[in-house]
Amino acid sequence: MDRQLFAILGNPVSHSKSPLMHNLAFKGLGFDGCYTRYLLKDGQALKEMMMRLGLAGANITVPHKEVAFKACDHLDSFAKRAGAINTIIIKEGKLHGYNTDAPGFLRAIREFSEAKTVLFLGAGGTARATSLLLRDRGYEVTILNRGAQRLRSFADDGFDTATYENFKPKPYDLVINMTSAGLKDDLLPAPKAILDTLIPTAKACIDVVYGRETPFLKLAKRYGKPTKEGSDMLLYQGVIAFDYFTDHHYSHAEIEFFMKKAFII
Repeated sequence: MDRQLFAILGNPVSHSKSPLMHNLAFKGLGFDGCYTRYLLKDGQALKEMMMRLGLAGANITVPHKEVAFKACDHLDSFAKRAGAINTIIIKEGKLHGYNTDAPGFLRAIREFSEAKTVLFLGAGGTARATSLLLRDRGYEVTILNRGAQRLRSFADDGFDTATYENFKPKPYDLVINMTSAGLKDDLLPAPKAILDTLIPTAKACIDVVYGRETPFLKLAKRYGKPTKEGSDMLLYQGVIAFDYFTDHHYSHAEIEFFMKKAFII
């Protein structure tokens, strides 16, 4: 079999650890694959780009997870519910979409086993998928977002939602940044006045951004709160994506063993 090419597509992608993670696993497990990154500015060009590059599969990152959902020819049952995907496999010219963000995030927060109430800051594709899985597992999830339009689908599915203007703060076990705020800037994921009311009563604050201490996590630390950045989520969703890429030939433990090396190099 010829070497298979995989990639991460999104904007931005220059910071991504995914190529290192996947290439370490390909090499360690003896799979003839290569993983790279491509900047994708126009999400509508996703399918054409994948075909032109000859990709066997891809991970999709911000801001294209919902566009990718619409581009797929086939979706698994959870991806259909989530309305957003981050992993694509090409089979016989057809795009098969999966969501590995949500199960990856669920595994990443295992240490907060006593948490029951969760507040998401942001209403993008990652929040969409993860909110459904967390609710399936018994969490009470509320979504706070700048504008009301993105909240409509959450409200239609029975989630508590609020905009900055009508939000009424209350204690939440976990306050989670589901936006890209802090990835390439020094922005907070919500107005500081709101965060100053939320963080003091939270048990912990989590950010899906990885590889740096974001302004959100710095603020949480000033309040003396436990924090967690997004490296574990990246790792665990990557393990599941790799499992799809290699057609389930390896155990998750084998994949994780090699992928974890990306965080110590």
